[in-house]
Amino acid sequence: MRIIVFGAHPDDGEIKAGGAAALWAQQGHHVKFVSTTNGDIGHAVMAGGPLAKRRTAEVKRADKILGADTEVLDIHDGELMPTLQNRKTFVRLIRQWKADIVMGHRLNDYHPDHRYTGVLMQDAAFMVTVSSFCPDVPQLAQNPVFLYLSDNFQKPNPFEPDIVVAIDEVFEQKAEALWQLESQIESLWATGNFERVEPIPTDPAGRAARKLVVTRRFARRAESVANKYRNKLIELYGPEKAQKVRYAEAFELCEYGRQPSAEELKMLFPFFKN
Repeated sequence: MRIIVFGAHPDDGEIKAGGAAALWAQQGHHVKFVSTTNGDIGHAVMAGGPLAKRRTAEVKRADKILGADTEVLDIHDGELMPTLQNRKTFVRLIRQWKADIVMGHRLNDYHPDHRYTGVLMQDAAFMVTVSSFCPDVPQLAQNPVFLYLSDNFQKPNPFEPDIVVAIDEVFEQKAEALWQLESQIESLWATGNFERVEPIPTDPAGRAARKLVVTRRFARRAESVANKYRNKLIELYGPEKAQKVRYAEAFELCEYGRQPSAEELKMLFPFFKN
């Protein structure tokens, strides 16, 4: 199988789907993360080209650990718009990857880049099958399955997962991948804002301590997903195994792509062995 994940910045896709990506990669499937902006304002003191290059290098290291490919679009952070040009870019990327599964943000999200990534993903659904749209890249014979990455926003409608994936066996791998994103670790993730930086220590003990803080941060997130959607885990994995799941990622079907049956969805996510 071939999976493409659209995240708005060089970390979003990895945070939301890094565990599933690692599981797919273990089974020989092909995953590509696309950052729809270059992240060039996502730091307290760096910006512009130097930050974009830094974040691209970081996310490439992260995706290599996950077993995934990487592409970062040359669009300024905070400036993504749902234009015709960008719609064509999404369609071409999906076709070129020959995607079976496409993932991206939902439309109701706090960040405009997240929202418009979701709009562009939805706009690409169906159009990837239309031969006269972007005729320079052959259309897909079958519309992929489109899925939303999880979030906690409630209005106008809350996230409702169709798939919840246990990532316990690859959580440390995901945490190691996210540890590569040092620009975010020292800025937003450490301080909660873009006003100051807490540099990562250079001594081994200090680095280990900071790494533990980062790992625990994402452990809490993954635990929250598992606990919130425990009933769906029970449905997919069976009661005995589901109750042991500590870390999870969740995904919701988009109505605009191909609508798989429950059994086909389990085949697309071949991780459920009751």
